[in-house]
Amino acid sequence: MTSHSPAAPHPAPDVFYPIVPTAAWVARLVPLGVRTIQLRAKDITPEDARAEIAAAIAIAKPAGCRLIVNDYWQAAIDLGATDLHLGQEDLADADLAAIRRAGIALGLSTHSEDELETALAADPAYVALGPIYETKLKAMKWAPQGLERIGAWKRRIGALPLVAIGGITPERATAVKAAGADSIAVITDFMTAPHPEARVRLWLDWAATVRG
Repeated sequence: MTSHSPAAPHPAPDVFYPIVPTAAWVARLVPLGVRTIQLRAKDITPEDARAEIAAAIAIAKPAGCRLIVNDYWQAAIDLGATDLHLGQEDLADADLAAIRRAGIALGLSTHSEDELETALAADPAYVALGPIYETKLKAMKWAPQGLERIGAWKRRIGALPLVAIGGITPERATAVKAAGADSIAVITDFMTAPHPEARVRLWLDWAATVRG
């Protein structure tokens, strides 16, 4: 298979970015110097999700932080979001033409070669692969992908940014980056830490060394 390059590339998400459930978490982490953050609001009403997205945009945008909205593509369009992330099920129901017209950068989750082909057909701004390692945040039907799969995905997608997610710690991050990941998305490692802000600062220190 040939490598893939997007028709209209967007900048990759920052080399490290946290995924958070609420705008309150956005408010906690953005002041630390986070450059990209993803809002994944789960198990709430569409109205409450819209309110969370609006609040998160209002916090992130003035700080120069790139906010990626998870799932709620219509709200992302309506509220002027710049970035959107969809899983495979959400992708099937999304209006891709409307998302493109809004100029929103679309990132897509992948867990298998079939899902990668589906994602690439949608001409995404980036592709996410996971879980790289075992993760305890939620039950996953997919086995850990491992470092070799990162390399295989990167060879397949070429210049398209690759985001690695799932069970990644600061101790594992350098190997994940070396395997071919452009960005590392993190949830469990800082959300379950005794001091989440301190853990995010540790990640930001790592990111600064990677950026040079």
